[in-house]
Amino acid sequence: MPRPEAVDTLRPRLVEAAQALGLALSAEQVDTLLDDLALLQRWNGTYNLTAVREPAQMLTQHLVDCLAVLPPLRRHLGEHRVARILDVGSGGGLPGIVIAATCPSYDVTCVDTVGKKAAFIRQAAGELGLPQLHGEHARVEQLKAAPFDLVTSRAFASLADFVRLTRQHLKPGGVWMAMKGKPPDAEQAELPPDIDVFHVEPLNVPGLDAERCLVWMRPRT
Repeated sequence: MPRPEAVDTLRPRLVEAAQALGLALSAEQVDTLLDDLALLQRWNGTYNLTAVREPAQMLTQHLVDCLAVLPPLRRHLGEHRVARILDVGSGGGLPGIVIAATCPSYDVTCVDTVGKKAAFIRQAAGELGLPQLHGEHARVEQLKAAPFDLVTSRAFASLADFVRLTRQHLKPGGVWMAMKGKPPDAEQAELPPDIDVFHVEPLNVPGLDAERCLVWMRPRT
């Protein structure tokens, strides 16, 4: 399906934001991300996947916001390493679809308790040609899956609930990467003593006037 003009005209902004983040996206990857934005906008009209409606705002607040995690993610996992990632409470595939579209060596499973959101992920995997992207409709604590190298979330829950609900899905040596706004000092204080917050990494999201950070955690050994 052709992309709406309102989405297609955002290509220069997407390319500029990626360059500002130090990301060398291929033309095909840019196309895939714009197709994802168009698909999200189309489904949003019926299923209310996100409160953000205007394509330019969706680009900055969703796609570019998620692109900002790629440099730290690649540094940790290795850009070309085969790795398994779990995106918890993925909603409209954020950040799962963005990761799958730009990091083909990563196998990404998005899980959500809302059936229409999991269905959107599966539809996106087919339409965007991303065989390494999977959508699961389940509560994460009940998900049946092989363990993951990295478990991530974007505004899913408190840090304590995030690690409690997903711990069984973490491989030995695996890590959590929680996307947050301001550094969540109060949430960190509520973590159990056997969880090590080994890095709180500030993120600069091009075009977004708001604080963002990644909270990196792992079980203490």
